[in-house]
Amino acid sequence: MRVGEQSTDPIDQILGEVPVPVPLTPEDVRLAVRAVVVHAAEEWPAGPKCRNDGATYPCRLHRWGRRVLQTHGLNERQIDALVRHGNPFVHVPFPFVLTGPASARPQAPVTQSPRGQAGRVAAPGVRPAIRPGGTGRPVAPPATRPRWPRAS
Repeated sequence: MRVGEQSTDPIDQILGEVPVPVPLTPEDVRLAVRAVVVHAAEEWPAGPKCRNDGATYPCRLHRWGRRVLQTHGLNERQIDALVRHGNPFVHVPFPFVLTGPASARPQAPVTQSPRGQAGRVAAPGVRPAIRPGGTGRPVAPPATRPRWPRAS
């Protein structure tokens, strides 16, 4: 059975599909990643079955996770790369943004540090690079590239 086909499992026919939440939250995306990785296919003589609960593949949670990740902006190859990676706790950035023009990104405000050093750029919601009253050591900048497996 393919991912988009209707299941013949009686439980699936009675319960139907798990609805995708309308406003996606970071928690929904984390749960979806976990669902597609944990409920991945496992080969059996009778055909592929869900690795977690033994239902016919893809089970309800795997289908739900794929729909959530597609709604979030990932394509099939990226979702398959997540499944192959096998880590249910891999980080998918929220909001997920594909590489785009730099002009489309909002500009970060320039902040004034307590020591009078101007011109440092701080991303929204990130602490300034110099700690007030501290030793003046710079804080590591936030990661700019997502750390999740790339589709090959």
